[in-house]
Amino acid sequence: MNTSALVQKVWNFCHTLRDDGVGYGDYLEQLTYLLFLKMAHEYAQEPYRRDTHIPAGYDWAALRSRVGEPLEAQYLATLHRLGGEPGMLGAIFFKAQNKIQDPAKLSRLVQMIDAESWVGMDTDTKGDLYEGLLQKNAEDTKSGAGQYFTPRALIQAMVECVRPEPMKSIADPACGTGGFFLGAYNWLTRPGRTLDRRQKEFLRHSTFHGNEIVPNARRMCLMNLFLHNIGELDGEPAVERSDALIADAGKRFDYVLANPPFGKKSSMTITNEEGEEDRDALTYERQDFWETTSNKQLNFLQHIVTILKDSGLAAVVLPDNVLFEGGAGEKIRRKLLENCDVHTLLRLPTGIFYAQGVKANVLFFDARPKDGAVHTKGVWIYDLRTNKHFTLKTRTLKLDDLRDFITCYHPENRHERKETERFRYFGYEELVARDKASLDIFWLKDDSLDNLDDLPAPEVLQQEIIEHLEAALSAFRDVAAGLRSH
Repeated sequence: MNTSALVQKVWNFCHTLRDDGVGYGDYLEQLTYLLFLKMAHEYAQEPYRRDTHIPAGYDWAALRSRVGEPLEAQYLATLHRLGGEPGMLGAIFFKAQNKIQDPAKLSRLVQMIDAESWVGMDTDTKGDLYEGLLQKNAEDTKSGAGQYFTPRALIQAMVECVRPEPMKSIADPACGTGGFFLGAYNWLTRPGRTLDRRQKEFLRHSTFHGNEIVPNARRMCLMNLFLHNIGELDGEPAVERSDALIADAGKRFDYVLANPPFGKKSSMTITNEEGEEDRDALTYERQDFWETTSNKQLNFLQHIVTILKDSGLAAVVLPDNVLFEGGAGEKIRRKLLENCDVHTLLRLPTGIFYAQGVKANVLFFDARPKDGAVHTKGVWIYDLRTNKHFTLKTRTLKLDDLRDFITCYHPENRHERKETERFRYFGYEELVARDKASLDIFWLKDDSLDNLDDLPAPEVLQQEIIEHLEAALSAFRDVAAGLRSH
């Protein structure tokens, strides 16, 4: 079967299951379990003969030999048993559940996967298929999966600017489904780039290091990597199921590419003696942090500075409040400008994220030795927000929309940049003299305020109004939560 026919087949089955109330996320989850088992089975055969560490009686052969209710019972037993195994197996099957209630449909899915040879299939085919499902899952707003999904065009642009090199480590402390890892992988294996054996081994086993606390997102990330030939069936997973902010684990990395979760407060839900749920603000007490705060993004920013090597490079998606917030926000910004070389800020347009009402930016900075010197000379700011209108459906963000930014960034030598209408330079002294050392700077005139004949399409305006209202609602919730805690 050719690639497009296989992709179509997998998609069509998804639509069949949707009629039974099985969403993209649940389908993707079940597909992950079954694909992993089938690929493990293939690796156990000639010519590979690998020990997959899957216990006898809980492998692919035990599944495909059954139909109807015996298949359903075997599937449940398999998920439960493998979830308790160590390493990659246990990570993929952690807290796994069967979401396909019709045994006949489960049987058809097993047969569909059994009919193909997945290990011999082109990596791009498997990867594109899975990435496509992840994208569809993110678009399914009811599932809430969009919060783990960064637009692929944005990831590609960030990677093209940072230009990761072979034999270097890449971290993402909130890696979701692995978009940044795949973006870096595609850059490192791009056409025209040949890796030697040592570089390929390093890419497969030692390049990527992530954290993801949501079990399902972590599972999909590991499968996404595995389909791209990253990691081993019987190895340790590249993604830890732990909160990266709890402590400094001591590891240092060459690159950090990340889009930490939106939502201003770090919190955990606690059930009190009366059985009522209470949200408790989490404040991370870390000696390596400049400031103690319950603002999640400010904590992630401080954590990223900690885990970078002295020569490390970072590109991080951050909401607007990180640029202008007072108190701890101001102190952290001033420390960041002193201790790192903060050189580029990309102001992102609205309407590109699945999390509604978010105004975000990409901050690019390089770590520097802790020698007491001020390391930021000045920040170049690119405004991709003013007079730009995007939506998730009718006008999605494409790589072409970011081409001018990549050109202005001048990744070949960023010291040869030139100012343009959208790209301006602000020196260090000018920045620290601003109120609260705010980096929330814009200079372009918003045309939509003047020219009523040239308004965006109604659906774009509608989306922008919704985003403004949701952002305001989120701000009110933060204020209310703050009042309750005092």
